[in-house]
Amino acid sequence: MTDVITAQKDWRLAGLAESRAFCSDVTRTQAKNFFYGLKLLPPGKRDGMFALYAYMRYADDLADDLAQQAIKDRIGQLEQFRMLTRRALADNTPPDHAWGGWAAFIHCARTFNMPIGIFDAMIEGQLQDLNFSIPKTFDDLSAYCYRVAGVVGLASIHVWGYTGGHDTERLAIDRGMAFQLTNVLRDVREDARRGRCYIPMEDMTRFGVRSNWLGNGLINNEILSLLNFEISRARKYFHSSADLEQFVAADSRPALIAMTGIYRGILDKIARSPMDVLTRRVRLNNVQKLAIMWRSKRG
Repeated sequence: MTDVITAQKDWRLAGLAESRAFCSDVTRTQAKNFFYGLKLLPPGKRDGMFALYAYMRYADDLADDLAQQAIKDRIGQLEQFRMLTRRALADNTPPDHAWGGWAAFIHCARTFNMPIGIFDAMIEGQLQDLNFSIPKTFDDLSAYCYRVAGVVGLASIHVWGYTGGHDTERLAIDRGMAFQLTNVLRDVREDARRGRCYIPMEDMTRFGVRSNWLGNGLINNEILSLLNFEISRARKYFHSSADLEQFVAADSRPALIAMTGIYRGILDKIARSPMDVLTRRVRLNNVQKLAIMWRSKRG
């Protein structure tokens, strides 16, 4: 990717420690799955990932809770956030804006040479959520997943350090796809009840499923076949990105292994009983996450 933000040795950012503490708190309280893995990073990279997560979480929050504000207003706020991001990274100065993570975010973007396009793509994903329509094809869903998850994979490997160039970037995008497709399955009932369905229409047509079935507790063989198909697709992306760990810096590898272990664990739990996603949110408990974290530290 081109148009990279280059680090500057002589920059000064007021309130960096406070901004890092703010981002750490956001990640600790909001990143239910990522936080366990991110704790395994060395301090500098951990601070960078906390800032990255807090930034993306803030943008995501701007696109959520639509009942509280008109969609037009939300779109305006996201466009303003995009403009503030560009200005902050160009000027190397936190903008006059209430969000508390700016200093830590700028420090992360510059220290780890973040491609600017990552942040534009991420905001495009949030704008796409505001103008939601059911994806017609898997290509449509894939484009959305790239904006909301693939770019997270790209941003993360810039913080972690990696070799292998564009091939490794492709692996990181695929890993982000695996995570997001797992999210689609995990959240299928909740999303349907909000009037949203991220499973492509072509898949539902193939298995004879109607989108309104997914939120009302209906259980039948058609839905089971659809869910098994989507589980298989998510697993393919875990498989296609299986080599990613070997190209990530050794001091960051345990964090990636832990995060992947948690998401793969959720997918495996769904696969054992696919219909559970129609009645509850499938998740790992804290003991299971801590066990994955412990195994990741041991390599």
